[in-house]
Amino acid sequence: MHPVRILFIDDETAFTSTLLERMELRDMLAEAAPDGHSGIAMMDASARTATPFEVIVLDVLMPGMDGLDTLRHLRQRHPGVPVIVLTGHGSTRDGMRAMQLGAVDYLVKPVDIDELVHVIRNAAECADALAGGTCPERAE
Repeated sequence: MHPVRILFIDDETAFTSTLLERMELRDMLAEAAPDGHSGIAMMDASARTATPFEVIVLDVLMPGMDGLDTLRHLRQRHPGVPVIVLTGHGSTRDGMRAMQLGAVDYLVKPVDIDELVHVIRNAAECADALAGGTCPERAE
């Protein structure tokens, strides 16, 4: 299995720095964007390369363009790339709204790293099927 390329879009730089290290330890390639605008620009640039991002992990609460607005833009521009949403403070309402907008899954912070890795790998496996509107059911 090839290393999964992940784009984390989250304004909490200490959190994303830790996630990047954890992904590298699990043979995944990850980069981070500090906000929605930067994340969209990185995704646009990546799409023009031979090795584009395969999965996006997106925070909901960010200054400026929030995660749900970012998700709307990503779904329009990159509909075949699965987006996993991270919500804070137990906000399942934001997670459910994100699912309605096209996210393939949502997790609540603080996130268990093993669960996040599992969800990322599942999302990467179903990326091709996403274009047809089907992905494996969310693992509970």
